[in-house]
Amino acid sequence: MNPVFTRLFTLFIVVVSLSRLQAQVTNAPARKEGDGPYKRLIIRGVTLINSTGAPPVGPVDIVVEKNRIAQIKQVGYPGVPIDAKNRPQLNAGDKELNCEGMYLMPGFVDMHGHIGGKSQGTPSEYVFKLWLGHGITTIRDPSAGNGLDWVLDHRGKSERNEITAPRIKAYTAFGMGAKETITTPEQARAWVRENAKKGADGIKFFGAEPDVFRAALDENKKLGLRSACHHAQLEVARMNVLATAKAGLTSMEHWYGLPEALFEDKTIQSYPADYNYNNEQNRFEEAGKLWQQAAKPGTEKWNKVMDELIALDFTIDPTFNIYEANRELMLARRAEWHDEYTLPALWRFYGPSRISHGSYWHNWGTEQEVTWKRNYQLWMAFVNEYKNRGGRVTTGSDSGFIYQLYGFAYIRELELLREAGFHPLEVIRAATLKGAEALGMADQIGSVEVGKLADFVITEENPLANLKVLYGTGAIHLNEKNEVTRVGGVKYTVKDGIVYDAKQLLTDVKKIVAEAKQKENFEITQPGMPPKPAKLSGGN
Repeated sequence: MNPVFTRLFTLFIVVVSLSRLQAQVTNAPARKEGDGPYKRLIIRGVTLINSTGAPPVGPVDIVVEKNRIAQIKQVGYPGVPIDAKNRPQLNAGDKELNCEGMYLMPGFVDMHGHIGGKSQGTPSEYVFKLWLGHGITTIRDPSAGNGLDWVLDHRGKSERNEITAPRIKAYTAFGMGAKETITTPEQARAWVRENAKKGADGIKFFGAEPDVFRAALDENKKLGLRSACHHAQLEVARMNVLATAKAGLTSMEHWYGLPEALFEDKTIQSYPADYNYNNEQNRFEEAGKLWQQAAKPGTEKWNKVMDELIALDFTIDPTFNIYEANRELMLARRAEWHDEYTLPALWRFYGPSRISHGSYWHNWGTEQEVTWKRNYQLWMAFVNEYKNRGGRVTTGSDSGFIYQLYGFAYIRELELLREAGFHPLEVIRAATLKGAEALGMADQIGSVEVGKLADFVITEENPLANLKVLYGTGAIHLNEKNEVTRVGGVKYTVKDGIVYDAKQLLTDVKKIVAEAKQKENFEITQPGMPPKPAKLSGGN
């Protein structure tokens, strides 16, 4: 077998898990949830965060006709009763949704959304409802890990609203389904053309031999499709982020390849002599030292790379959340939503293992966490400055790995963008309009404007004041009676004009998890800890 293909095929197994390609994942059931779309829907009295960069404004009435925004009308002033004469009138057959005092934003876009799979024991219904329950109305599936045919089938069902699911964009892993090893530029171009013919929305790369990589990117660009790349260490020394962006790559995932583009005194990461890429403790421990090896903020090299990427209209999808366990393992492992929302199979997949991808807790301690905290400081500094200079930054979660759970991890990503220096309005824009731009869909989704699709997130609490109110578990609030309560959680998710009760979707997920636990007599325990003693029945 060609050595280049051997390396990349091994990488593909590690990152995507080949078993998921033949996963026979359970199809999402026919849609039973959600009301609409209606001939005419009027959402009353919201404070609008439209994601164009405008500040909040309200109260506003929004008129939706079927699945399109037909009218946005300011109907009053804060603290003053609304005069009904100023409002869009309700006609026979119209649906009215009273959301006075609530907040409305565009539907969220998850730019890195794997739809689960057999290896993690996560059925698609479980994943889709966790996403929609957190306001995510569009996802990009990078690598189509359940098989392209499966993903395209569910993409179509979602477009027709036959299933309860976000809108899906399918980015096939480069080389997936090829009848022979791709070793030449001609083969690469032929595969790209065939991928487009099958209906894929783009390509996900992990790396390739430079001539093959450039040919694939060039052909993909000619066809008008977009691309993403996880610049894996097995190939990044030959083509880093700047090289691939110049060759036509439209977006990067994570941050691999970016420090390498910023190297000044070396061309290859400083690997220790006993490093082995297939030992994931090695891989992630050393990756945490990469930003320390790169050019420092404000230097000529730092500025040059940033300016070149911005000039290329290049998108950075950082996925800060997926590596957060690296800087605070207990924080990610003990997140409160695991108790009720994490399936037994997924919990086992997260645990320390030399086989499962992202389960590299062989000997992870203080030194590794401190190193990763410093790594984050520089990584976040680059991303925030990239945004400030006009570069596009989006939000992605990469859930299903490293103790990050679908939906919940996406909200954590918003918090981490805030930590990086984004204003809350910039966070929401990254989660909506910037993702829409990166997908080539800004004329359809990403902001609340007349003519666009009716994709909304509606909350009872102000997310700009506290992003934690977007979590399905809500945010802690001490009321005037000195009682501890929970506030927040998405109230309604609207996708294509269909109104979903977001909290009911999460209740459905809890039921799925509870039934799985009951079937196995399963209870979450922490790695290396003895199982909890059986409960005794009877007696005092």
